[in-house]
Amino acid sequence: MNTIAHHLQQVQDRIAKAASECGRHPDEVGLLAVSKTKPAPAVEAAYAAGQRQFGENYVQEAIEKIQALKDKYPDIVWHLIGPLQSNKSRLVAEHFDWVQTLDRLKTAQRLSAQRPAGLPPLNVCLQVNISGEASKSGLALAEVPALAEEVARLPGIRLRGLMAIPEATDDGEALRAQLLELKQLFDRMAEKYPGIDTLSMGMSNDLELAVACGSTLVRVGTAIFGSRNP
Repeated sequence: MNTIAHHLQQVQDRIAKAASECGRHPDEVGLLAVSKTKPAPAVEAAYAAGQRQFGENYVQEAIEKIQALKDKYPDIVWHLIGPLQSNKSRLVAEHFDWVQTLDRLKTAQRLSAQRPAGLPPLNVCLQVNISGEASKSGLALAEVPALAEEVARLPGIRLRGLMAIPEATDDGEALRAQLLELKQLFDRMAEKYPGIDTLSMGMSNDLELAVACGSTLVRVGTAIFGSRNP
């Protein structure tokens, strides 16, 4: 498992270098370790190396890890970064700290109502489909302001920002244009809603470009934990 610590340091070095090259401080960019399909010991190895924020795609798998580790590592911050089915919303509201894939008012209302009173508000990001791909979830850019206004009124959840899954393309300029468009929307939203501070974009293959375009949180799995089993 010391390989995970080594890979984690390599990713942190990439983030720091990318930030420095575009005039940003490395502390402006957080790292979310995507631990989906990886066992609890892999999370523990990353934790031992200083990582505290982890991203999961599959609710039931994540709940098993959260419950296994919560007493031993109560300061782990768990993000849902996969699709949220309505029948799993209560589990998510009860166990996660963040949901990054919110794109419907009905889901937001369920999370708000189901968040236990003894827990702090559930942090949420609105997922934006910046490439317009039919196969991807998320809001069109033009749909974001209206949903943000509704979500910001709900108790039990806290609007923190925007999230996007970039297009898988070798066209760097097209990708840059999409990321910068999302950054512009993020800046406008942050002016209106003081609690907005998170722009979640960039993964293992494109984190440098995402940092240059203003990302505040990159989501990295393979570069830390290695290839995933099918």
